[in-house]
Amino acid sequence: MSIPEAFAGVAVAFSAAGLGPYHASIARWPGTPIYDDGGSILTPGTPIARPCMCQVDAVDEKMRAQDGYVDKDVALLVLVATLAGALNTNATIEVTAGPNAGSYSVQSVSKDSMGSHWLCRGRAA
Repeated sequence: MSIPEAFAGVAVAFSAAGLGPYHASIARWPGTPIYDDGGSILTPGTPIARPCMCQVDAVDEKMRAQDGYVDKDVALLVLVATLAGALNTNATIEVTAGPNAGSYSVQSVSKDSMGSHWLCRGRAA
């Protein structure tokens, strides 16, 4: 078991007991459209939805300094071990439970130094 997996296990257990900040969430992508030779969309693509656990928090100074930051942006901390695959700025995170339930578009994304979290700047979608 890796350190990020161990951390996620503890974080999920505490949150399930009502003692942690992580809540059930879904990372969503619109899918990849298929175009014809003229550039028209033939099919919009199959949307992708993957479960994960996310904490909604206040942005940090690094996020405030990013291009495109607005005052209502939030920090989204997604446990890497709870999400199959990687996050990118095409994703939307739907937090399905907790005090900050709602959908957030991912404006920026990076990993923390330990590799346990996707650190995202999100905006209410």
